[in-house]
Amino acid sequence: MRGAVIHAPGDVRFETLDDPKILRPTDAIIRTAVTCVCGSDLWPWRGLDATDQAHPMGHEYVGFVEEVGAEVTSVRPGQFVVGSFATSDNTCANCRNGFQSNCLNREFMSTCQADYVRIPNAQGTLVATDEVPGEEFWPGLLAVSDVMGTGWYAAEAAEVKPGSTAVVVGDGAVGLCAVIAAKEMGAERIIAMSRHESRQKLAREFGATDIVAERGEEGVARIKEMTGGIGADAVLECVGTAQAMQQALRSARPGGNVGFVGVPHDVAVDGQELFFSHVGLRGGPAPVRRYLPDLIDRVLTGRIDPGRVFDLTLPLEQVAEGYQAMDERRAIKTLLTP
Repeated sequence: MRGAVIHAPGDVRFETLDDPKILRPTDAIIRTAVTCVCGSDLWPWRGLDATDQAHPMGHEYVGFVEEVGAEVTSVRPGQFVVGSFATSDNTCANCRNGFQSNCLNREFMSTCQADYVRIPNAQGTLVATDEVPGEEFWPGLLAVSDVMGTGWYAAEAAEVKPGSTAVVVGDGAVGLCAVIAAKEMGAERIIAMSRHESRQKLAREFGATDIVAERGEEGVARIKEMTGGIGADAVLECVGTAQAMQQALRSARPGGNVGFVGVPHDVAVDGQELFFSHVGLRGGPAPVRRYLPDLIDRVLTGRIDPGRVFDLTLPLEQVAEGYQAMDERRAIKTLLTP
């Protein structure tokens, strides 16, 4: 088969790889319908995560089941399935508590920018649709496997409630999906922090009521000005940088909450400042599996359309251009077709 392999910062190649095989009775093999490049893939691309040796890339996927291990009964060959970037058995204590992304048998997916993918813990990870959905739904379902599920967790972790004011820090695919989530959870006012016109436009179409282009302390001051000097009820941090986290924490009102889902890089939280702010903080890898049935239904019924975050579609063989376009902000998110 063919797939993407990163060799060094800025060096992703499309190569011939070994076909995946069933290694454990809990595995499944899927044929990729569509996959994509994630914003978090840019960390190694930019050299901010080390690449010690060449390795495959990609953690978002939807596709058709080709083969299942002996212990997999929840899906069968031929079905169209959606999974999560973090696999889970969906039976351990952490899974039963709703945090499947911290499953005791968790494995993070990392080989999905390819024609075929081995899915560990397939029994608890994969969710099959009732029928094979039309191709027009594939981008939205692909978004559900990570960025939409992650945006949903950001809103849940920040405790967005009906009638509340929510601030979204970050205008990448996760941030834009977080706008969708905040709207679905009933936020009355959704302030998207964005400096890019095309992303501002999509944020408004997804439900943002206001746009703030300022960053850092200027951005915090603007949020305070817009909220009577108090701050927002809920802040959704969808970037992962030190500046974004500080901006999020300082934009929340006393008693408000920050949900952080951007993978942290050089982020340090001042314990004294957090203590006296009365701001709640929760985050981590999103438990996408918990949300899959609901989000799949919302996509297939047309209630949400997170697939619109894909503004560049390329054949899988041009995966390197997909990385380049996102790195240069010529694309929000790149869809890859095998």
